[in-house]
Amino acid sequence: MCRDFDPAPLGEGTLESLVDAATRAPSAGNTHGLGFVALEGEHTATYWDVTLPHGRRADFAWPGLLSAPLLLLVYVEPGAWARRYGEADKASTGLGELGAWPVPYWFVDAGASVMAILLAAEDLGLGALFFGQFEHEEPLREAFGVPPGNRAVGTVAVGHRAVGGRNRSMSARRGRPGTGEILHRGSW
Repeated sequence: MCRDFDPAPLGEGTLESLVDAATRAPSAGNTHGLGFVALEGEHTATYWDVTLPHGRRADFAWPGLLSAPLLLLVYVEPGAWARRYGEADKASTGLGELGAWPVPYWFVDAGASVMAILLAAEDLGLGALFFGQFEHEEPLREAFGVPPGNRAVGTVAVGHRAVGGRNRSMSARRGRPGTGEILHRGSW
């Protein structure tokens, strides 16, 4: 994950390529109940004004993140999954109501789409970072006109990596678990 961006704009068609990759990710019932708000130029400044007011920026650990030329706000509309699974070919699943879903697949599908975006950015030689909106979900919804019924999954920052970028995050320094720690063959 890249947290230090060069502010140079992205090439023509980059945004469309990233969103196209997102649509190719798995989607339960081929629902595709995702929506993206793409922020570039002065719209990224509005995002940061909502989520990181100027008074807090001096202490922000990742100032290079604010230079990302593209922010993609990722949303899901959970009702789309319930409607899709209420259709004739899926009705027998009993998942035509939101409360019937033991696992909220709208977030699973969104995660797959976000991963597709991150991998597509990497393939294009770009840096990318996925991060949460947390307590800013409602203010961002209002700032960018996101319709009710949509839930924020998070934000993907995309851009060219800054030369001589900052150190990795504390979380990244933890490393990854070894295969033997997470793989269980035949049984747990």
